[in-house]
Amino acid sequence: MSGLLKSKIWLSSPHMSGNELGYIEEAFRCNWIAPAGPHIEVFERELCAYNEVNHSVVLSSGTAAIHLGLMLLDVQPDDYVLTQSLTFVASANPIKYLGATPVFIDSEAATWNMCPYQLERAIQACLRGEIKTSSGKGGAKLPKAIIPVHLFGMPANMTEIMKVANRYGIPVLEDSAEALGSKYYGQSCGAIGELGVISFNGNKIITTSSGGALISNNENMIKRAKFLSTQAKEVAMHYEHTQVGYNYRLSNVLAGIGIAQLEVLDERVEARRKNFAFYKDYFSQVEGVDVLEEPNEGYFSNRWLTTIMISPLEAKGLTKDDLMIALACENIESRPIWKPMHLQPLYAHYSFFGEGISDEIFDKGLCLPSGSNLSESDMLRIQAVMDELFHHAKIDNKKTAAFHL
Repeated sequence: MSGLLKSKIWLSSPHMSGNELGYIEEAFRCNWIAPAGPHIEVFERELCAYNEVNHSVVLSSGTAAIHLGLMLLDVQPDDYVLTQSLTFVASANPIKYLGATPVFIDSEAATWNMCPYQLERAIQACLRGEIKTSSGKGGAKLPKAIIPVHLFGMPANMTEIMKVANRYGIPVLEDSAEALGSKYYGQSCGAIGELGVISFNGNKIITTSSGGALISNNENMIKRAKFLSTQAKEVAMHYEHTQVGYNYRLSNVLAGIGIAQLEVLDERVEARRKNFAFYKDYFSQVEGVDVLEEPNEGYFSNRWLTTIMISPLEAKGLTKDDLMIALACENIESRPIWKPMHLQPLYAHYSFFGEGISDEIFDKGLCLPSGSNLSESDMLRIQAVMDELFHHAKIDNKKTAAFHL
């Protein structure tokens, strides 16, 4: 049977718990179909409890959360905002929304996330006035914000990043869009900096179809985020507006989906970590393929996506593209690593501080199918493709069968 006739194995598809319909039906029964409603309050409260923070606001997307987060940090036109280059474009675009200047930071090899050493180099360059702003002006000034990204669920080196940030007094907005359920030395990713961002997009570890959240221990910031996300409506008998607001609030119906999804988050993390354990075991017997692992026991990744790097010199000339194509021929989705922002046509003219780590990860890296709803038969199909490509002795079927036990 050709790959096109086989069922699709997705990179990371939505995984419903079965309880979502109950919350949706409750919203319909109570006629809470309007954007506001009680499910929103419950979802926000449960998010706070799970992440051990005091305040949260659920929004229409993770991108909206980054945008509002930067506004709360008073980012203005021509301000500098430092962010990770190896990330999805949504980490950078909100900087441009505000007319600010993105400055891109290379990755460290251990986590693929923001390199603290390059971060400090960039801050010093900003203070020396060596970086032109978006409007073409110069100017020596302190960056307004730092946006590290917990890429693919792997925690960034927050100890060192926060040391640098605190040394210069720069607030940190954590992009934890992919890292709900990940921990850094026991603390939830997104709960370490001044503000944290979560995404509930359809391919994330839990989903509300579309959606996101901003979390913080700063009550005033979250109150202001709620105000701005509902068109900045002032308290008045009539519709009164003194500043620009946004239609960024999550709907009550989607919040109901989020409540049900959050109930099974730990199960989803466990399933994805089993995916990772399978791949790690498999590639331990394949030369030239490295699986991204936690640097030490202080890091706990939700393993939203399992990622690898294939070095052709050690892998008998095979590349990440060879594996991606082989999987695609069997109707199995994989995906290249994000193309770094400093290589994107949109952002290539902005400053970048690094030594090519993110370039190499992009060149050699691949995201493997990692959904929490992958079945044993799915894993056997994936394994068969890899066996054929790498000419590797098949792993004992008992080992594969143990994958979902």
